[in-house]
Amino acid sequence: MERFWVKHYPPGVPAEIDIDEYASLRDMLEATFANYPTRPAFTSMGRSLSFRDLDAQSAAFGAWLQAKGCVKGTRVALMMPNILQYPVALFGALRAGCTIVNVNPLYTSRELAYQLQDSGAEVIVVVENFAHTVETARTGTALKHVVVTSIGEMLGVKGVLVDFVIRHVKKMVQPFSLPGAIRFRDALREGRKLPLARVPLGHDDIAFLQYTGGTTGVAKGAVLLHRNMIANLLQARAWLRPFLGTEQRDVIITPLPLYHIFSLTANCLVFMTLGGENVLIANARDIRALVRTMRHHRFTAITGVNTLFNALLANPDFAKLDFSSLRMALGGGMAVQEAVAKRWKDVTGVTLVEAYGLTETSPAATVNPLNLPAYNGSIGLPIPSTDIVLRDDRGDDVPRGEPGEICIRGPQVMAGYWNKPEETALVMTPDGFLATGDIGVQDDRGYIRIIDRKKDMILVSGFNVYPNEIEGVVAMHPDVLECAAVGVPDARSGEVVKLYIVPKGAGLTEDSVLAYCRRNLTGYKVPRLVEFRAELPKSNVGKILRRELRDEHPKVAA
Repeated sequence: MERFWVKHYPPGVPAEIDIDEYASLRDMLEATFANYPTRPAFTSMGRSLSFRDLDAQSAAFGAWLQAKGCVKGTRVALMMPNILQYPVALFGALRAGCTIVNVNPLYTSRELAYQLQDSGAEVIVVVENFAHTVETARTGTALKHVVVTSIGEMLGVKGVLVDFVIRHVKKMVQPFSLPGAIRFRDALREGRKLPLARVPLGHDDIAFLQYTGGTTGVAKGAVLLHRNMIANLLQARAWLRPFLGTEQRDVIITPLPLYHIFSLTANCLVFMTLGGENVLIANARDIRALVRTMRHHRFTAITGVNTLFNALLANPDFAKLDFSSLRMALGGGMAVQEAVAKRWKDVTGVTLVEAYGLTETSPAATVNPLNLPAYNGSIGLPIPSTDIVLRDDRGDDVPRGEPGEICIRGPQVMAGYWNKPEETALVMTPDGFLATGDIGVQDDRGYIRIIDRKKDMILVSGFNVYPNEIEGVVAMHPDVLECAAVGVPDARSGEVVKLYIVPKGAGLTEDSVLAYCRRNLTGYKVPRLVEFRAELPKSNVGKILRRELRDEHPKVAA
């Protein structure tokens, strides 16, 4: 197919990437360790690991895993926030030839048990704050080894104080009993005495079982091969390299959890290959602490979701930061709202660039150029070596400018869902495209604008209403902090729009909101119901969960 959008790429961005640059993620890691040995790789709470440190520590952990019987393909679960132990365990397991199963630390026992059972993980590395969950979830799983760590374990003397506060002041560690568990530091000590065997690894080996779909149904493990992950980091690096990775060392603020595919690829992997430093934020919900951390770094990049950028802008100290080194602000995971993007540009002087992808695409599929002069409302252009078509419900390509389901083909697209061939068949087309479930429109230059998720679309008296449009309009209201629009049952029109709002102050009223909507939206799109909330339900990365709002089944007018 013709990739007509390539002619609109920024200067220096190639149309194709060479996926054979690395045979595996291990080869990428070893090349990075050799290229930037003395540079800081990851920093957490003031403590940094250089690439040389990371090389030695991850080799030790990988050797320990092998000594415990882990072979190529053994699943290793990681259940940690953004702390230094995460990259050490991640890269150690990959170098040992293992497959990574990332786990949200906030999972309940039921959710964790399902993921462990489904993946067949034999090892888990968990922060002690969540060890009690492992205790109650491990029965009936394949777990053989449990590695327990603490938030402060790799922070030196400061870590002793950090752990004391967490355990005894904040009382964030519940009692647990995990017979046979080993401390992370002890596993490293044992591993340093052992050799790390070089397991044969190639493009077709599984690097990650990255679970997705937990907010919309039973979680599914997307099988991401070394090929998929290498392709996507090379695609993203090719897109960023004309603007980053120059003589100035890049420092990226990493508030989104590394166990999430967005941060894992965009921050952890891509910026490593650029020799950049990841400043890890263990708790991005603590906006004041995040701003204090940013004050201590000449950061060149930050990634996040719309709600995070919005929360930063609402903090009065954020505008006082030094943005002179900032060259990239990248939003993904949910739609970037125009109101947030405009305020971001006003405060930082840098355009908030929107990207798009899914867990199933490792994740990047489209990105806006980093030299975009201003927010444009699109998710950008398909990245190198990527085909995108928009199709109707019959599977036919729609004319350019018409709405259709976004379908993606490229080396970053997953191999399928773990042990779920029927689920895989539902999303993979015979010609190799992934059907995303997202509805978009593509213009003559190739830029794609998301209209909405298929399942989030609201049908009002036969008219399609897209929540993103309503939320984008309402978010422009000066007294609205956050908002979400969902469809609720209605006897006359099938569905009506209900709007949930987190106001900035006490002066906002339902009447004023509805009047504002009537001035800016066609009649059938105007919400029939408005509810004010102190907060909205969000995923672990801050994405507003419309499904939870829909599932409340609120009482509506007849």
